[in-house]
Amino acid sequence: MTRQESAIKVILPEQMAEIEQEGRTLLQISENFKHLYKSSIVAALVNNKLHELSSAVPDGACLQFLDLTTKEGARIYQRSLTLLLICATHDLFPQASVKVEHSLGKGLYCEIFKEPGLSAEDVGRIEERMRELVKEDIPLKKRRLPLSEVEEVFRQQKYDDKIELLKYLPKNYLSLYSINGLEDSLHGYCVPSTGYLQLFSLKYYKPGLVVRFPDEKDPAVIPPFIDQPKLFEIFREAEKWGAILGFDTVGAMNSLFEDGQGPDVVRIAEALHEKKIAQIADMITGDHEDICIILVAGPSSSGKTTFAQRLRTQLLVNGIRPFPISLDDYFVDRDHTPLDESNKPDFEHIEAIDLPLFNEHLLHLINGEEVDIPTFNFATGTREYRGHKIKIEKNQPLIIEGIHGLNERLTESIPRNRKFKIYISALTALNIDRHTRIHTTDTRLLRRIVRDNQFRGTDALSTIRRWPSVRRGEERNIFFLQEEADVMFNSSLVYELAVLKTFAEPLLEKISDAEPEYIDAKRLLTFLSCFVRLSHEGSVPSNSILSEFVGNSCFFMG
Repeated sequence: MTRQESAIKVILPEQMAEIEQEGRTLLQISENFKHLYKSSIVAALVNNKLHELSSAVPDGACLQFLDLTTKEGARIYQRSLTLLLICATHDLFPQASVKVEHSLGKGLYCEIFKEPGLSAEDVGRIEERMRELVKEDIPLKKRRLPLSEVEEVFRQQKYDDKIELLKYLPKNYLSLYSINGLEDSLHGYCVPSTGYLQLFSLKYYKPGLVVRFPDEKDPAVIPPFIDQPKLFEIFREAEKWGAILGFDTVGAMNSLFEDGQGPDVVRIAEALHEKKIAQIADMITGDHEDICIILVAGPSSSGKTTFAQRLRTQLLVNGIRPFPISLDDYFVDRDHTPLDESNKPDFEHIEAIDLPLFNEHLLHLINGEEVDIPTFNFATGTREYRGHKIKIEKNQPLIIEGIHGLNERLTESIPRNRKFKIYISALTALNIDRHTRIHTTDTRLLRRIVRDNQFRGTDALSTIRRWPSVRRGEERNIFFLQEEADVMFNSSLVYELAVLKTFAEPLLEKISDAEPEYIDAKRLLTFLSCFVRLSHEGSVPSNSILSEFVGNSCFFMG
């Protein structure tokens, strides 16, 4: 190999560099370029594959460093903070156990189980101990062990949930990271040392705490904590559902499936959904004299359409006949659609809807007047009138489903007390293990990958490529409004990833390692490998929210 062929190409923020390898690690090479980045470099892509900084670099490789402004870099930082929290808690309270729960207020909600219960003073002591460990700049030591040895480590540390998961992992070895001798596996890479974890804080949030950290937009500051009491309560409700089902980790669920209890898990999970939808219908019925509009809003792939149909059924049971209105028919003509940051039509912008016309029609309808409803022609990009005239009766509230349902601008002509707003999202309460959560966004992305392929002929590569744009639209249009809802509905089904696995894996495996989206595909495949398969045939009911994504939905016939 010539000197030119052995040179390493480094893709930098605003330039390209070539360097000689000379047996150096990624960490050593990164020292030459760290001044070009907005935050600490925590990992790198080597020939488009994710590597931790301790990795050696092969001759002729192409590498790109990752800091906290990247999605993978942010996940590595948060994962490492989790290990730091576990270690600090163990140092102060050796008999306590930590459970990582879910995102909350741009942080990570965790619970620490100890006697007596966690106090604000305890949280202050844990944060102080974490900062001491950061100041010591302790290396995060890594060991790659056979599963039999990993099991013994977990047994000594009383990690029964992790032991249960081991028998389902499709590998013979597992990597463990340690701080001061406390070892753990968090299913991903970590930073080289505790000194990298300079920016964090803990907030007491009864009965647990929130780990706060910088986000990708500005890695130099910790964003303000935004309290989300309604979202927190819906996660607590999901935990109660997990208690009813008898498990809260993937290993425990896998064991039930292998014991033939999968159908029971499906039936109970679906019954819990139906019960919650019926409760929401009863809430609306109790105020039906005042409520004239029901708004269902949520991010992509949250199951809004199926939820709205099932809510309609429950309202019919209560003697209320809701009338659906499609926001799609109120799009402005395409040449008037707002443009996004890439100068492309932004159909998710609220100004993509003809708000004056929509509000005018709403007023006419709730006043008992007949309205000529438009139809949007997606082929021509224009609105047409085809004689579709409707008139509703007094006991017929309008039901409107879409991303902007929580935004008062959408229905500004209607008083707030005459509207019932519902926020729906797939808020996963199941954990890989007690220290490793399942990202809600990953669940929704997998739903969308499967649905887009099943019903829109779109491959996984295209769906993943578009996902960042979808997420930006959600941040801009809905997440900041979710606490405005009158009620929240968690559309996640505890068993769904075991079903989605069969559909998603072959789609993800088609993505070439030459594509930038390969990193996401590889991460999702590794994640899905933890689950036992559950067939959807004969298991998933036709009215299930999951059927909206995998097929056989009674609401999408023909």
